[in-house]
Amino acid sequence: MELNKREVEQILQAVGGRDNIAAVSHCVTRLRFALKDESQVDKTLLESIGIVKGSFSSNGEFQVVIGQGLVNKVYDALLHIADITGATRQETKEAAVKNLNPFQRAVKTLGDIFIPLLPAIVTAGLLMGINNVLTGKGIFYPDASLVDVHQQWKDFAGIINLIANTAFVFLPGLIGWSAVKRFGGSELLGMVLGLMLIHPDLLNAWGYAQAVAEGKVPYWHLFGWDIAKIGYQGQVLPVLISSYVLAKVETYLAKRIPDMFRLLLVAPISLLVTGFLSFTVIGPLTFGVANALTSGFVTLFDTFSILGGLLYGGLYALLVVTGMHHTFLAVDLQLIASTGGTFLWPMLALSNISQGSAALAMMFVTREEKLRGMSLTSAVSAFLGITEPAMFGVNIRYRYPFVSAMIGSAIGAVILTMSKVKAASIGVGGLPGFLSIFPEHWGPFFIGMAVALLVPFLLTFLLGKTRKAQ
Repeated sequence: MELNKREVEQILQAVGGRDNIAAVSHCVTRLRFALKDESQVDKTLLESIGIVKGSFSSNGEFQVVIGQGLVNKVYDALLHIADITGATRQETKEAAVKNLNPFQRAVKTLGDIFIPLLPAIVTAGLLMGINNVLTGKGIFYPDASLVDVHQQWKDFAGIINLIANTAFVFLPGLIGWSAVKRFGGSELLGMVLGLMLIHPDLLNAWGYAQAVAEGKVPYWHLFGWDIAKIGYQGQVLPVLISSYVLAKVETYLAKRIPDMFRLLLVAPISLLVTGFLSFTVIGPLTFGVANALTSGFVTLFDTFSILGGLLYGGLYALLVVTGMHHTFLAVDLQLIASTGGTFLWPMLALSNISQGSAALAMMFVTREEKLRGMSLTSAVSAFLGITEPAMFGVNIRYRYPFVSAMIGSAIGAVILTMSKVKAASIGVGGLPGFLSIFPEHWGPFFIGMAVALLVPFLLTFLLGKTRKAQ
């Protein structure tokens, strides 16, 4: 596609000009601006530019959707026209953080920790879904699974399950790597810390309740202090807090120990101090807090299932807009570890489908070619779990598709919560999401999925035609 430099000049004008740009970088599809004052953005002008497919603000960054391939040309032209120096994505993020309040910074920190882990977690979820299909009873045969009838597939399913479970079994190691890196420490030490918390010599966290009931919890005896010798398999909070402590201890020591002794002293002391704190203080406290939070969520949704579905299913899209949805990834992982499944993630999948359905309806409402093309492509993206193009490029821009999607998502979520639908893992949050749902819950999930497809589409179509008629 030939680049129109006039359109690049209009983008620069729309974001407030050269003096309003603190830093700018780009990713695969979007220009990412750290702006000094986002109120100077002229969204009307921005949305009228032919090469712009949408725009939104997230985590202090103002992002302009251009498209794969073309964004590189637009970025180079923008730097030339504005006579500014490009920044790395990390530099743009650091500049954008200045625009955030403390709560937004905390949410962004969680996102920075868990987003790098998503490929491993989603892959594990997909593979676990395949295992569910092979081992789920009643899918291919009444009261029997495929591997029950065809025994030659049993070990094949076993290998798939082992591969799928690896990311969840060693989850503290993954979180330790990502968290310590985010907090400014050595990611290798973070990985060692996470793996240390699930060492085979420790009582497996999933067997803790039974060990307590049988009075068989092992202990370390340190100078009259009895410390429970338990692991933190599948736990999120213990490794998060421990990673923060490790990074701060390492940074403190690295600044004060001479270079010639740093290699010998910093890492061993950091791990030793953090390890003792993890097993004696951090682990027991956060383990109790995490279990209390999990029990609270379960009790809330058990007691007020309809209200919980309406609120979480209906408002999840707003969490995406604010970036707070990353916070609930930690809750999902905690629920999976503590209860064997999450009832929150299935509602996420329906919310994504609803946004895609509303965007697809706009293709039949409008006659504008640019919007029709954007509606179709963004709908397909949302059906596969990526909702930002649909939400920010189409639905929020026209408002009523966004509201229609929230209504459809809320109704579908109520069906899920009333039926106690759970996912065995986190997977692709769209149409393929059924693979992560326990097979015995497929029936109500497919009903909820049908609602998430039909209600937003019909509401958006009818409201759109009514608005055009008026």
